[in-house]
Amino acid sequence: MPRPPGHGPDFEVRRQKIIDTAAELFARQGYAATSVNDLGRAVGLAKGALYYYIGSKENLLIEIQSRVMDPLLARARQIAGLDTDPLVRLRLLSESLLTIIFRRLDHIWVYEHDYRSLTGEYLHTLLAQRAEFEQLVRGLLTEAIERGSFREVDPSLATLQFLNLHNHTYQWVKPDGRWDAARLSREYCDTLVRGFGAPGAALPDMEEAAEAFKRDRPELPLDPEAAWQPASVAS
Repeated sequence: MPRPPGHGPDFEVRRQKIIDTAAELFARQGYAATSVNDLGRAVGLAKGALYYYIGSKENLLIEIQSRVMDPLLARARQIAGLDTDPLVRLRLLSESLLTIIFRRLDHIWVYEHDYRSLTGEYLHTLLAQRAEFEQLVRGLLTEAIERGSFREVDPSLATLQFLNLHNHTYQWVKPDGRWDAARLSREYCDTLVRGFGAPGAALPDMEEAAEAFKRDRPELPLDPEAAWQPASVAS
């Protein structure tokens, strides 16, 4: 959402903090159950002043969804287009997805539970983004099947298995717990490769290859937000 003309950086800093607070409240109470008055009390603003920053309650939901999907999809497109083994790209994509889950747990909760509260073109855009991300995952799995690394599994079912393994992490993970995004990605991908692997296939050392790729390509951080910021901040 572009910044209204005449608003300086202090306005944007305040607006971003309001979005953070909204994500926390929506995750705890639910989008439908959280009123604008609830949010106003949490950020110390009257309703009129709050609307000055957010425009509408739905705008907050749009911003929260965008904070998840925009950087993740941008990074997924980059990873899918890399010139390396599809198993390595799956491993890199896995870590990027888990990184943003760790980074934005409240946002992910809202993203998963409340996206259907969006309306019109906003809902259409988000559903198209989700479909594109799934297609990128399916494409990498299909490449692995075609190369003989994976057995002849149904790519659509394999995609659901990949997504289900990752997407429910937000329900139990703790950012300061015993596992981080890289550790979980290693374990998840090891499970997937062992399950999907074709009998007798000479699989690459995925971890060694992924680490080498990250070392040789420092300009491609796996944190989806590292090279991304919302247009309202960048403008």
